[in-house]
Amino acid sequence: MAYEIPVTQARAELAELINRVVYGGERVVVTRHGKPLVALVSAADLERLEATEAPAEEQVISSLSSVRGVTSAPGEQRRFGIAARHRDPGAPDA
Repeated sequence: MAYEIPVTQARAELAELINRVVYGGERVVVTRHGKPLVALVSAADLERLEATEAPAEEQVISSLSSVRGVTSAPGEQRRFGIAARHRDPGAPDA
């Protein structure tokens, strides 16, 4: 469970909060009007969080790279007022 503190109080106690996070292993959630704004976590916690994100990001990137480009029908381009078209970067200029 994270320790919650209002932003006005957190501003006044920042040094103490940093010590609680780094040396006490706590997580601190800074709130405004009772709603969470930000969280203070140790650098080690952040590394763990980022390590769990990386495989998911790589999976999305590999999925997107396997999707083929779809060309819009000219009628749809006129209907929605679309002036630009996507061009495959690997395709020669027409």
